[in-house]
Amino acid sequence: MSTSTPTSPSPADSARAARSGGPLRAILRIPFGWQVLIGLVLGVVLGLVAAQMGPGSGEDGANWLTTTLSTIGTAFITLLKALVPPLIFLAIVTSIANLRKVTNAARLAWKTLLWFAITSLIAVMIGIGLGALTSPGANSGVDASAAEAPGTQGGWLDFLTGLVPSNFLGLSASASGDGSVSLSFNALQILVISIAVGIAVLSVGEKAEPFLKFTGSALEVVQKLLWWVIRLAPIGTVGLLGNAVASYGWEAIGQLGVFTLDVYVGLLLVLLVVYPVLLKVSGLSVGSFFRGVWPATSLAFVSRSSLGTMPMTQTVTERMGVPRHYASFAIPLGATTKMDGCAAIYPSLAAIFVANFYGIPLGITDYLLIVLVSVLGSAATAGMTGATVMLTLTLSTLGLPLEGVGLLLAIDPILDMGRTALNVTGQSLVAVIVAKREKILDQSAYDAARRTSFQVIQAEQAQEAVDAAEGAAGADREKQTASA
Repeated sequence: MSTSTPTSPSPADSARAARSGGPLRAILRIPFGWQVLIGLVLGVVLGLVAAQMGPGSGEDGANWLTTTLSTIGTAFITLLKALVPPLIFLAIVTSIANLRKVTNAARLAWKTLLWFAITSLIAVMIGIGLGALTSPGANSGVDASAAEAPGTQGGWLDFLTGLVPSNFLGLSASASGDGSVSLSFNALQILVISIAVGIAVLSVGEKAEPFLKFTGSALEVVQKLLWWVIRLAPIGTVGLLGNAVASYGWEAIGQLGVFTLDVYVGLLLVLLVVYPVLLKVSGLSVGSFFRGVWPATSLAFVSRSSLGTMPMTQTVTERMGVPRHYASFAIPLGATTKMDGCAAIYPSLAAIFVANFYGIPLGITDYLLIVLVSVLGSAATAGMTGATVMLTLTLSTLGLPLEGVGLLLAIDPILDMGRTALNVTGQSLVAVIVAKREKILDQSAYDAARRTSFQVIQAEQAQEAVDAAEGAAGADREKQTASA
């Protein structure tokens, strides 16, 4: 019998195979990180082109390219927001229910909250320090006519009353001038409802098992839908960044240059100095952490949504050795309350900017109030894009003009990318540190953490689902054999 030795395909054969897959197949083979990077570059280029085209004939004065970019970006964010209410409810209920499997659940919960507060405190102190050193807003080139009070504001009374659910779904409706009705949701109210339902599930005990099976299955479905939306992130990036550049251009960044630089320097100090120090103090490898968390950090930078990134954050955290029963509690909680970027560095610097712009001196009491609001009020951001509510909460507490928010809105999309990336990285960091200190971290998995791609994570999750289905089928066959 003759045997033939397999040969490697020639470059020509490989090229033909790539062409046979079609252009879409070739694009999908590009690593997800590179897809996002290409989207960033393309967004900037198209934004600059749209800005050079000048105003269009539309009612808002936007040209066709700006309108297209805005539509693409808005559609991407709308898809993320559509999945947020069920994601919050199902994730929080499931994560609280999972604590019944943990003997030291209360200890894990309060240590997680403690580390949330510690990292937020450090972040806000860095923000205050940068603001005191550079005095953003004192000599800003931004025109005072840009000052405008935001439509969405936050005060302590509003924050507290907003915690009380108006209905079980946390939804509200508003009528517009043309007679149409739009629905919106209050993430804080959904969070409160979810916590209450989760505690009720623990209280009911065994009778709640069918409900938990339903919520667990529903969470898997919602997360799968979210993965599909995340695959659109490179396209959404083109629209979001392109529209920001076209609408505001680089002039806005130039006028607010000191403030913009302060925010990103603060974010980088926390990301590249504070977090590594905390990891080292906890006896953890800095390189392993950043290699492991990179997919979530990069996705957060693009999506500008901690909640939208939550499935990826939980996945990479588990891959770094954090037990699933703890990660499924810490990450959803962090996605709604852990905001080192949006709720610590940014509002502290923004408050100092507004005070300097209007010539209002800040005393030691004011700085202490900034710290208090940042550490305790971070849940007001509720994991969604933007930090306007948290900023107005800080300004109203200090008695600063809310109109100052309008001065900063022009560059908010650009700042929000960095803020959200830091938020998500910090959420994973706390879970890893607490797991290490409580001796439940799989150290070998953590040390082996590697930088990976979105496609690899998806493939591994698909394989896990297949293995789980095969395991369940095998268990059913064993039961049938035993009963026979």
